[in-house]
Amino acid sequence: MVVSLLDAGLGAGLGAIVGLILALTGAGGGILAIPLLVWVLHLPLQTAAPIGLAAVGLASAMGAAVGLRQGVVRYRAAALIGVTGMLFAPLGVALAQRLPAQPLLLVFAAVMAWVGWRSLQAPQGDQGASADAPSGQPPPCLVKADGRLDWTTPCARALATTGAVSGLLSGLIGVGGGFVIVPALNHRTDLGLRQVQATSLAVIALVSLSGVASAAWHGALDWALALPFALGAMLALLAGQRLALQLPAARLKQGFAWLTLAVAASLLFKALN
Repeated sequence: MVVSLLDAGLGAGLGAIVGLILALTGAGGGILAIPLLVWVLHLPLQTAAPIGLAAVGLASAMGAAVGLRQGVVRYRAAALIGVTGMLFAPLGVALAQRLPAQPLLLVFAAVMAWVGWRSLQAPQGDQGASADAPSGQPPPCLVKADGRLDWTTPCARALATTGAVSGLLSGLIGVGGGFVIVPALNHRTDLGLRQVQATSLAVIALVSLSGVASAAWHGALDWALALPFALGAMLALLAGQRLALQLPAARLKQGFAWLTLAVAASLLFKALN
């Protein structure tokens, strides 16, 4: 595909939107990347998905590096979720190359609607996790007195399952898995909001690496569009992380939930018409 300067500029601008969403929520960049590429640049879903995944992966890696320097990334949990996700992402890519576009759009719309609904139902507090667990039942992954996670068998199993689901979906519909990882960490750990977001970015980076490599191997990645899109996402993420410190987390979650539902409805309309 021959890419014009206008398309490259539009791609960088769209990537900036994705990077800003990643910075503010720790998730959702991939969910918005594909609709933006499909609507604005009129790309087929099979082309848009790996481009979105590449941009989200590079931007997330940059955000995770900042989090590591600040000491808020739970790198052992991120490694377990990420490695498990990397094992399942190629399976998702292989399935995506064999499925027609309309069913993929329907699946994508359904996933987005589920994410938006879950975000509206979730507690809006700043503590992740424990508040989301059933009354009287602590989450499987708890922080010990020394600040480290208590690595029990239920904790490891919960994190590995999260990685498997996020990896499969990242390869299948082109998202880095943050929309699975953030709710899962909120529900299954008692980590604070900043730790959940930073750890999610680290996992997204790992899972996306596997999906992007598989897409490139299959010849499904258009680098001429992917690079400006990724550059815009990376620059916006750096700026957005500073902005996120100034904004209330509860309002950001609610706004993102409604935006996700709106995009899901639009994608459903597009797929059915």
